[in-house]
Amino acid sequence: MDIFKDLDPLETQEWLEALEEVIKREGESKTLYLLQELNNKAASKGVTLACASTTPYANTLLPEKSEKIPGNSLIARNVAAYVRWNAMAMVHRANKQNEGIGGHIASFASSAILYEGGFDYFFKGPNAPNGGDLVFFQGHSSPGMYSRAFLEGRLTEDQLINFRQEVEGKGLSSYHHPRHMPDFWQFPTVSMGLGPIMSIYLARFMKYMDARGLASAEGRHVWAFLGDGETDEPESQGAIALAAREKLNNLIFVINCNLQRLDGPVRGNGKIIQELEGNFKGAGWRVIKVIWGSEWDRILERDKKGILLKKFSQMVDGEFQALRSRDGAYIREKFFGSDPELLKLVEDFSDNDIWQMTRGGHDPRKVYAAYAEALKSTDQPTVILMKTIKGFGMGKSGESINSTHSQKKLDSDSIREFRDRFHVPIADDQLEKLPFIKPAPDSDEAKFIKETRQALGGPLPYRRTKTEAQKVPTLASFDAILKGSGDKPMSTTMGFV
Repeated sequence: MDIFKDLDPLETQEWLEALEEVIKREGESKTLYLLQELNNKAASKGVTLACASTTPYANTLLPEKSEKIPGNSLIARNVAAYVRWNAMAMVHRANKQNEGIGGHIASFASSAILYEGGFDYFFKGPNAPNGGDLVFFQGHSSPGMYSRAFLEGRLTEDQLINFRQEVEGKGLSSYHHPRHMPDFWQFPTVSMGLGPIMSIYLARFMKYMDARGLASAEGRHVWAFLGDGETDEPESQGAIALAAREKLNNLIFVINCNLQRLDGPVRGNGKIIQELEGNFKGAGWRVIKVIWGSEWDRILERDKKGILLKKFSQMVDGEFQALRSRDGAYIREKFFGSDPELLKLVEDFSDNDIWQMTRGGHDPRKVYAAYAEALKSTDQPTVILMKTIKGFGMGKSGESINSTHSQKKLDSDSIREFRDRFHVPIADDQLEKLPFIKPAPDSDEAKFIKETRQALGGPLPYRRTKTEAQKVPTLASFDAILKGSGDKPMSTTMGFV
């Protein structure tokens, strides 16, 4: 929002150029110091500044300062295609066999790369040197975790066929809960909001154990994946101030911001990402926003006047969803066509090029860079706000439309489009059968799955049900408690404490 009519644009430009020069020559620390000093001086003179708890609607990490994916990312892309397909096929086949059995396709479709980036490069398994990471997977994403475990040889095709059909003991539960699958799920994360608040206290307990010399927390992290609609649950944000106060740098929230909840937009007339940035930053968290994919970098680089960021600032989530539910031609006309200078930024882009300019949470490069940056935190918990598309890849059957959350099946055209979009190796005559697929044992993809998980310490999710028996201390260890305080009067509360 403009709060001042600029009567001297040249002077304003000189101030901005001076700031750019400080950033270039003296770096981020000096720049932040100068801005803080200016802020303090303005406040001391009675100038009330606008809220600075949010940043522009853009990626936090610049391309030139982002860590790059190691190795051959094309192999990782192929692995993700297998995972995506099996997850979709699992829900579709279950509902084709038993109409209305339920399950969710769209939630994992929007977050597939968020999880694959973790499985391939970051999530430490139970055999890591100091123990594994604790990962709270988002509710409704279970088909993706089962699909990944199937590729790793931990689940059978028969189990996938019996998704949500557990009566005979060979099916898979829809939601994450160790009671149903004691060797698999580490924690329950549904009802919604249960995962976020549990992750905060477990990260704190991990620090406690480390401080007492009972269990090293070196290199271990707690990851909590949740949806943007889920953040309205009181448990999701109710303890975030504690995480910052305790300096839980071992805690990482990844919020899948697909802008939709069960029955429509999370904030149709607002911006949920900006709201969450303000909430977490105000509570003392480090915030990393991953909004736009790499294809947008070229356009943002061309935008010397900042008109693209200004356009973003004027839009609400309902408008972003409406654009994505159409096609490239519609985006060109309604978004870029609203300003001749905006339209000029994409004059050499085809409609298909514009359609391929996706959101940051679907770009493995952006996801990897955000996770790598989060691990560098020294004294703050980190929240990564990942913008995605609900039902990504589902085509007309459910991409970015209000009903997509409850979508259980895809039509034939959408299945074919899904196959083509993600380069899934299935022939045309096999599409209707929706087979569960694996890479050949001697393929690069199979080797990649095995080698990466071995290097990270084994599979996840994974739960040990057998532990070494602990030596029970003798009663003499509790002498001070058993003797009590003698005849000294005290309250019942103090007595119990």
